[in-house]
Amino acid sequence: MQTKTHPLISPTLGTHRDITSFHYGPGNGGQKIYIQSSLHADELPGMLVAWRLRRHLAEFEKAGKLRGEVVIVPVPNPIGLNQNLHGNQLGRFETNSGVNFNRNFYDLAALIAPRIEARLGKDAAANKLAVRAAMKEALDEQTPHTELEALRLALQKLSYDADVVLDLHCDLDATLHLYTNPDIWNEVEPLARYLDAQASLLALNSVGNPFDEIHSFCWSDLRQKYGERFPIPNGGISVTVELRSQHDVSYELAEKDAQGIVNYLIQRGVIDAPAPAQPPLAHAATPLAGAKPIVTPLSGVLVFRAKVGAFVEAGEPIADVVDPLTDTVTTLACTTAGVLYARHITRFATAGLEVARIAGAKAYRTGSLLSA
Repeated sequence: MQTKTHPLISPTLGTHRDITSFHYGPGNGGQKIYIQSSLHADELPGMLVAWRLRRHLAEFEKAGKLRGEVVIVPVPNPIGLNQNLHGNQLGRFETNSGVNFNRNFYDLAALIAPRIEARLGKDAAANKLAVRAAMKEALDEQTPHTELEALRLALQKLSYDADVVLDLHCDLDATLHLYTNPDIWNEVEPLARYLDAQASLLALNSVGNPFDEIHSFCWSDLRQKYGERFPIPNGGISVTVELRSQHDVSYELAEKDAQGIVNYLIQRGVIDAPAPAQPPLAHAATPLAGAKPIVTPLSGVLVFRAKVGAFVEAGEPIADVVDPLTDTVTTLACTTAGVLYARHITRFATAGLEVARIAGAKAYRTGSLLSA
């Protein structure tokens, strides 16, 4: 195992932060797997999973069973970890800019566009290497000017050439679910099975350049532009894994999720061990554009009537909004069938609050598909 340190730009006099990456395996031409946790620094289940993964990987490495390189970045966002206000951690947005830490990564497709066409040929494997070389050149040319820009660039330099990228997050109150590209679903489905994901939401481009998408979208974009002339493989299998809720931090869940990821790496041939049988898929993948938000039109005490992970039918009640001043109870129902995969953690609703989301099977939304 190698430990590497990646310094960030110092934002103020007397301060300095680094990103630390742990590299397991020979890194001798086999697959490269990149796994990071808690890019939203207040989403901590993944950090504990990364800790458990490191222990597993150390054992496999010692036994000579790693057939590729696995890079673990347990703390990719030291900026957000240090944002605290009156005892509350503010890890989703950078307080200086108000920008979501998981947005605005470099668009790799746009960066390499001026230089890649002349390098493509009739061999898919050679095209993969050419694209990755172009990515490296383009990223090396970037000059960050802020600590946040330095953080984004450091993470992309660590991950641009990975065969698989897993970005471990969680929601406010949720069941385990995934976000990924429909072009690569067949390679992601085993992970959904091993993790017992209750929803898998597919989008080619949800808008905003979140971390996982910038890895897989580049290859889809190249295939759309050049696929009729040059074979373009899926050079980056990238997934956002939402590890349930912010409060779901426990040794038991961390070990369960770490083992699910280990099983996936075995299935991909990165770890030399018998591949466990794949469990059934809990629910079929659905388009992210079909995710139905449940929004309250008024304010009051929020009382949920449906649990996360439940499959609800159209018309089924999701929550009540209780107004203790007027004695009015307003029931919020869903208009589509699907898994209630996430809901808000607050129990007091303001008018217009999105209180829950249902993974519907029919796409109907366009434009930006992500929450703030």
